Amino acid sequence: MKLFLLVCFAGAIGTGARYLVGLWAPRMLGAGFPYGTLIVNVVGCFLIALVAQLATQTTLVSPVLRTTLMTGFMGGLTTYSSFNYETTRLLSEKSWGTGLGNVGITLASCFAAGLLGLALGRRFAIPS
Repeated sequence: MKLFLLVCFAGAIGTGARYLVGLWAPRMLGAGFPYGTLIVNVVGCFLIALVAQLATQTTLVSPVLRTTLMTGFMGGLTTYSSFNYETTRLLSEKSWGTGLGNVGITLASCFAAGLLGLALGRRFAIPS
């Protein structure tokens, strides 16, 4: 139960950070490109790789802290970081087919799911 609450708390902080970056980025960098999403995805990828490496190669990051940060904070900040880390790990282990398959399946299925959600939303939306 303690780990669950830590993950929830860290997730809330990650979500709040994502929200603040989303407010800051368009004001500072312009609204013509989704800079906020790009920033949180890049930062999330850096942080999840750093935490994972420190957790597996040193004693600096305990299993509880690893789960709290990787699942909680990075999960709230971005889910792309997990996808990136898992794909990078597969490719670094020379699991080329699985790694590239993960990229292709994720991109295609997420794109298809987005199109389906958009179509359903348009179908069921009540005109204003």
